[in-house]
Amino acid sequence: MIKLIIGLGNPGKQYEKTRHNAGFLFLDVLASESGCKWTYDSRFQGLYAEYSAGMQKVILLKPETYMNRSGQSVGKVVRYYKLVPDEILVVHDELDFAAGVLKLKKNGGHAGHNGLRDIIAHLGTNQFYRLRVGIGRPENGRSVADFVLSAPSRYEWELMVSSFARLRLFLGKIISGEIEAVMNEVNAGV
Repeated sequence: MIKLIIGLGNPGKQYEKTRHNAGFLFLDVLASESGCKWTYDSRFQGLYAEYSAGMQKVILLKPETYMNRSGQSVGKVVRYYKLVPDEILVVHDELDFAAGVLKLKKNGGHAGHNGLRDIIAHLGTNQFYRLRVGIGRPENGRSVADFVLSAPSRYEWELMVSSFARLRLFLGKIISGEIEAVMNEVNAGV
């Protein structure tokens, strides 16, 4: 059962609609559609909201520590609520997939993603679930840092937002702990 969904991104207006903030975007769409209200909690160094999926309450978290230090915020929430890795879903941008492609997985390395790297370091494990949000790769010669910190095209933006709508069909099952059962469907782009 998922009890915590973390969206990765950077705080601040200048990062709001960048590719690197795909995790924040996912949670913002989810919160907006369900009427959740964001609250800053200094104990957790982040914005949180409570989301209801049927009878199940889920904490939504947007760390305000900047991407490279996401683990500080995540670690505090995990320890406070005494969560185990199987109860955690991290939503993050993924360079290896085209914009709008979503893939679920459990565990794995950080693949150079500094937000994941810091979460793994603070939790002491990589055994949590991830929702990887495709943002595509930069064209030859363009730096990855510049690419992820820039805004996607309108078309790419629409692909990401529409993929979140498709995922909503599976969200209840994901939260109730049926992630393995829906992984093939989500990963196949159904």
